[in-house]
Amino acid sequence: MTIGEVIKKYRRNQGLTQEQMATRLGVTAPAVNKWERGSTLPDVALLAPIARLLGITTDELLSFQEELTDEEISQYLSQLQKDLESKDFHEVFLSVKEKIKEYPNCEKLIWQAAVILDAKRMTMELPDKDRYDDVIFGWYERCLLSADEHIRDQAADSLFHAFIRKENYEKAAQYLDCFSLENPERKRKQALVNSKTGRRAEAYRAYEELIFTGYQHIQMVLNDLRILYMEDGDHEMARKLVKTSSAAASAFEMGRYNEVCFGLDVAAWEKDAAWTAQLMQEILDSIGTIGDFTRSKIYQHMTLKTLEPDFSADLKRELLRTFADGAFDYMRGNEAWESLRRE
Repeated sequence: MTIGEVIKKYRRNQGLTQEQMATRLGVTAPAVNKWERGSTLPDVALLAPIARLLGITTDELLSFQEELTDEEISQYLSQLQKDLESKDFHEVFLSVKEKIKEYPNCEKLIWQAAVILDAKRMTMELPDKDRYDDVIFGWYERCLLSADEHIRDQAADSLFHAFIRKENYEKAAQYLDCFSLENPERKRKQALVNSKTGRRAEAYRAYEELIFTGYQHIQMVLNDLRILYMEDGDHEMARKLVKTSSAAASAFEMGRYNEVCFGLDVAAWEKDAAWTAQLMQEILDSIGTIGDFTRSKIYQHMTLKTLEPDFSADLKRELLRTFADGAFDYMRGNEAWESLRRE
């Protein structure tokens, strides 16, 4: 903000009229009016008295601040979007440049203003939209140095997709280093570059690996959430999440065994003998499908380890021992369970 804008804002915050402020400072009301309109500037000798009167520091009065507040940024960006609907793009672009000059270290403002201008020019019939590349991309580049990981990632994402649109895949790939190796977005973006540069087998494999690891992550989260609901005694949600886990296993073609194994902990928690017996039998009957995902076409470009020939037999023996455990004592008298124990 300009000095005039600061004076106007904080004068109003203090509940003062221009006349009241002028009286307290020993100046005329028109002088205050001219400060606020930006026609003139206060005398240097008045800066400290003005700041004291307004309850701010002289740095704030002179706008020596690196950041705008989140509220101020939100208000500015809202007005920016309105201006883009009613004013000439280049005119608005120049006004944003001036705003960023005023707050050159306000990374959130720079990043979000760049995104808004970048997106708007892509949807407009501008004959020379590429003329803005250097400035907008320069703003993104500045944000790559931010201490805020979210801002860095978003800026890198914008630059990556900008060069993908331009079919400059080599340049786009340079921004992959801005993402951590653990970030799945890095792998997905690399797969996109590979798909555009003739390395399609690598792209297929990377996408499939993302699906496979994504499925595993989903099931871990569903399991943790199910346990949380069980701890809080919510039977309806615990059962719902069993169905969700089963549906996910089916959708990702993980095999029948992986579709039926999720409910056993809930059945045991509820001491539901009939459901427990049903699940135990379904689990045992589907052991042979535990590795079906290795034959799914969804993962056909991945190298998946096949199960050893005796794996199913070993697993069945282990499951039968588990089913006979004391945790299932509530099953005593259930004919199906008693039969399993004798196997």
